[in-house]
Amino acid sequence: MRIGVNVGHFAGAPPADLAARLREIDEFGFASVWFAEAYGSDVFTPLAFAAALTSRVRLGTAVAQVPARTPAATAMAATTLDHLSGGRVVLGVGASGPQVSEGWHGVPYARPLARTREYVSVLRQVLAREAPVRNDGEFFPLPSPGSELGKPLRSSLHPYRAALPVMLGAEGPRNVALSAEIADGWLAMFLAPAFDDVYRSSLDEGFAKRGGRPEGFEVVATVPVVIDDDVERAADRLRPDLALYMGGMGARGANFHHDVFVRMGYGAVAQRVQELYLDRRKDEAAAAIPTELVEQVSLIGPVSRVRRELDRWDGTVVDEIAVQGLPDDLAAVARLL
Repeated sequence: MRIGVNVGHFAGAPPADLAARLREIDEFGFASVWFAEAYGSDVFTPLAFAAALTSRVRLGTAVAQVPARTPAATAMAATTLDHLSGGRVVLGVGASGPQVSEGWHGVPYARPLARTREYVSVLRQVLAREAPVRNDGEFFPLPSPGSELGKPLRSSLHPYRAALPVMLGAEGPRNVALSAEIADGWLAMFLAPAFDDVYRSSLDEGFAKRGGRPEGFEVVATVPVVIDDDVERAADRLRPDLALYMGGMGARGANFHHDVFVRMGYGAVAQRVQELYLDRRKDEAAAAIPTELVEQVSLIGPVSRVRRELDRWDGTVVDEIAVQGLPDDLAAVARLL
């Protein structure tokens, strides 16, 4: 199993030592480095920064938001960076959620799966550069309907790789199945090894629609890792972040991170955390998350325990673990994993 690092998006400001840490990721043998975006830092600028500081690791977006850019703009950024990095880019895209899509980008969120399907289709056309790009779809029609001067165009930049990999960030069963149907991989979040059969079922559903699993399809799971001799202390470090996603990253009834934990059987916990978080009682929300739940979606505790727990991931659908955030001691994590 490969091990990468998902730096995520910047909260407040980028880490002061980001350049040095990126060089360490490359030097210590990690397979990849990923960045994210929400409604602050974007995903491509730090990835370009990483490309200039590294020479080996894969460079991934986890994820570039569908409502943030037209498919052509996303493809332009990805293929430009692929050239500049020597073919190291992995393009992960995702639908985001209604609060960010409609409140931040001003883009309707309705029918996210259909929108994502069409988005990826246009992406593929731009990246392949086999013909001028046309799309008769509902969400991204090209040329624009009613335009008198618009005409189908082909990218003036030739692709470094026409088969630049496109992955989907997905959490719900239907979206996971869509990744297996139309993408080159699935970017997983809050994946629990105990529910591997559920994930396999969704992936198999998508593979069946495309006539089988394509060669090279991969699953990359972002996983929090905290090395600490005290398991409870390690769990405490992750509870605030889990509370944010479970309780505050989305509205009531439209928080897809929240829904993951409901499907895992923690419906009562997820509801309580959401109530407390939306009531601005964030410390109480974090404290309401049981250690058992934290352990389901993370690797925490002493070195010996984490090594044993890592065995749970062997044999699952996961091909690569992307360590969430920037661990305090990257060298120790590299030696461990």
